[in-house]
Amino acid sequence: MKKLTILITGGAGYIGSHIVHDLVELGHNTIVFDNLSTGLKQNLHPDSKFIEGDILNKNELQKAFAEKVDIVFHFAALKAAGDSMIHPSKFAEGNITGSLNLMIKMIENNIKYIVFSSSAAVYGNPQYLPIDEDHPKDPTNYYGYTKLAIEENLMWFSKLHGINYAALRYFNATGYDIRGRITGQEKDTTNLSPLVMEVASAMREQLQVFGDDYDTDDGTCIRDYIHVNDLSDAHLKAMDYLLNENKNLVVNLGTSKGSSVLEVIDEAEKAIGKNINYKIVGRRAGDPAHLVASYEKAKDLLGWEAKHSDLKTIFESMKKVYFNS
Repeated sequence: MKKLTILITGGAGYIGSHIVHDLVELGHNTIVFDNLSTGLKQNLHPDSKFIEGDILNKNELQKAFAEKVDIVFHFAALKAAGDSMIHPSKFAEGNITGSLNLMIKMIENNIKYIVFSSSAAVYGNPQYLPIDEDHPKDPTNYYGYTKLAIEENLMWFSKLHGINYAALRYFNATGYDIRGRITGQEKDTTNLSPLVMEVASAMREQLQVFGDDYDTDDGTCIRDYIHVNDLSDAHLKAMDYLLNENKNLVVNLGTSKGSSVLEVIDEAEKAIGKNINYKIVGRRAGDPAHLVASYEKAKDLLGWEAKHSDLKTIFESMKKVYFNS
């Protein structure tokens, strides 16, 4: 296998740090570019080169291209969907402008490949299930729109500048490295499973469950949860696809199976041996009852499917980070 030099923006963050560890172990030269707004130095691989900087600062960004880069992995972004509806300009700048800065630097440095961390939020409310890649794109929050806008710009930069891209649309990323290589907890999370663990470990007093009157078996929302190690495997396969096929790739990453909020809580309680203090509150606006992915395209094109995304494995992996066990 050829040794590559890979730039990972946001590579000290939750998902990025897992992928950096896998890339280093495969023998690649990795350059992590991160402003540490949510990323953690303790999650960096010691053999990865780290550059502190922001994709909004073009001078800082140029430092990341001091070496000849073969491919970019792009994770740097703001991701709190609720905040995006309150502070859209911050998300426009951080996500869209920052990504355009990165694409322009790629062109200037003649880099032709990028793996982009997109989101199921590009789809909005499901018109049918499971959601496949042809589902209409109608985001219900500004965060989802920024991801869609970045995909659209990648499409144009591909046509106009010959960049090959993979846009990987995650559903609900969760869990921690099953081998225990990542030890730092994700900061400022709004996702269900880490919030559950924060309550379990007394970092948070109570979990709010938004609605129990949906048209599901237990009345709570159903979501498609995917372990971060499975996400990392998909990124590695997407990189190989780009380099070998020289074609663009847009795929969902999920399991086609869903779990309700109460099922997630129940599985967490089994894994950690504690009751989770939660309270049923009113629905959140825009929350669909049921949201799961079709991953058939990723299976067909990449030979990928989730192997670690059952709730038991997810919470066993999270215990190592929240309880050191």
